[in-house]
Amino acid sequence: MLEVGVLLHQAKSGRLIVRLTREVRPGVAILDDRGKRLGRVVELIGPVKAPYASVAVTSGKIGKAGSAAYVEG
Repeated sequence: MLEVGVLLHQAKSGRLIVRLTREVRPGVAILDDRGKRLGRVVELIGPVKAPYASVAVTSGKIGKAGSAAYVEG
């Protein structure tokens, strides 16, 4: 697993917001620290130098704010 960012919060829309530290593409699955799938990246938002990802949650549980987000790799 490759760390790509930090979980921030769940938006009113139900999407999970992740502050990215590495480049990801829309459609990529986001995992928690135990390797469980949280959801898929729907869109990238924010400035190019400090991007965020909006993740459509596919599981009932979302990660704890401040915990790391990963992708397979």
